[in-house]
Amino acid sequence: MSVSAYHIPVLLAPTLNLLVTDPGGVYLDGTLGGGGHSAALLDRLNEQGRVIGVDQDPEALAESRARLTGDPRFTAVQANFGELAQLAADLNLPPLAGVLLDLGVSSHQIDDGGRGFSFQSNGPLDMRMDPTGPLSAAQIVNGYEADELAD
Repeated sequence: MSVSAYHIPVLLAPTLNLLVTDPGGVYLDGTLGGGGHSAALLDRLNEQGRVIGVDQDPEALAESRARLTGDPRFTAVQANFGELAQLAADLNLPPLAGVLLDLGVSSHQIDDGGRGFSFQSNGPLDMRMDPTGPLSAAQIVNGYEADELAD
């Protein structure tokens, strides 16, 4: 497995020990990030195994594609993990052997003050997982009425 400083997964070995039950199966990494979990999954799979990595952050997709380029068992897709059912249908995936969701903000997103997730660095109040999304956190906080914010 190649190591990347983009984001280092924690609890990786126990996660994979429980998740990988079929080395020839198709696994979905619904929060791809820098590709750490996907790289480790690929190390555990045989030639028939596949990993589909999903992320909505274009920076994360670029990092994971660069990291895992050349492995024909890996496919990266820009989407939100909430769209997995439609994605599975669009990709004509067989039944999945496992799904991994490492929910939350990645350390890379927090470390990059320009993304607006960090309270340790100056930057815009953005907080979009996909920076091309229509609304930043600043627009919501400054433009919504109190009842809209409460909802």
